[in-house]
Amino acid sequence: MKLHKYLLHGLLVGTFIFSLTSHAQTNYPNRPIRLIIPFTPGGVTDTSGRFIAEQLSLKLGQQVIADNRPGASGNIGTQMVAAAEPDGYTLLLGYAGTLSINPSLFDKISFDSVKDFAPVGKIGDAILIVVANNDFQGKTLADVIAISKKDPNGLSYGTSGAGGTPHIAGELLKQKTGANLVHVPYKGGGQALIDLLGGNIPLVYTAVAGANQYVKSGRIKAIAVSSAKRSPSMPDVPTFTESGIKEFEIDDWVGLLAPAKTPKPILIKLNQALNEILNSPEGKTRLLAMGITPSPGTPEKFGEQIKGDLIRFAPIVKSMQIKSE
Repeated sequence: MKLHKYLLHGLLVGTFIFSLTSHAQTNYPNRPIRLIIPFTPGGVTDTSGRFIAEQLSLKLGQQVIADNRPGASGNIGTQMVAAAEPDGYTLLLGYAGTLSINPSLFDKISFDSVKDFAPVGKIGDAILIVVANNDFQGKTLADVIAISKKDPNGLSYGTSGAGGTPHIAGELLKQKTGANLVHVPYKGGGQALIDLLGGNIPLVYTAVAGANQYVKSGRIKAIAVSSAKRSPSMPDVPTFTESGIKEFEIDDWVGLLAPAKTPKPILIKLNQALNEILNSPEGKTRLLAMGITPSPGTPEKFGEQIKGDLIRFAPIVKSMQIKSE
């Protein structure tokens, strides 16, 4: 009789807990959500992340707070989300460099890009661009290469951090052309652009999203984009291929992720809201203006891209002998 009593009690407790969990998922979200952006303000992750946070707030009926947590090429903020409670109230603005390149770049890394995260969805592909301050004498990519070769100390170019996609692209440019380029890592694309605007560095390799406003206002000048096609927001800027560098196509991407083990109903709700934003006229217009091509899709498709990029970038990082800085 006691056994039956304990079994019944256990069943009731289990049912109660399941009921509470289901209720929490059904009523998600019922408090503000924090979106961790693992870089400083101003770069592609920050610009796109703040727009997505603003739009998600409207879609979900709860404020989504953009929270910049820079450091260690994006690893610090990314680790914060990996260690967060998987309840849908802490999200990550994921970046290709951090999730797909850093695991090959750093000897020790405190997160697993596949096991520690639940993909929500890809936001889009960000076109990368080389920009120069207005005091730089060159106007084309050929000028950049030629000027760098004349300087025994090399020509400095800034990026959002060591091992990010722009850094990889810059090192590939050196390999392909023999350009004497010196990498200067920052804690985010925004900081690199501030130094460029101040004349403290001649070149920055970054995303169109962060550089767009400064190019259009004439405060810096665009050299070339490394995408397959010209940027819709900067149609007058040539591609690397058009500039004479054959078979050179590198883009970036940004996406939304949650901690691993986040309940599927929450992931589905977030994915649906994200896709609605990406498919909306405003979402398309705003993201394209930033230099990001919206890429609505499933969490599974985004997860497969992360896995594929981990495999793709590993031998590149190894062959170039890039070290974390």
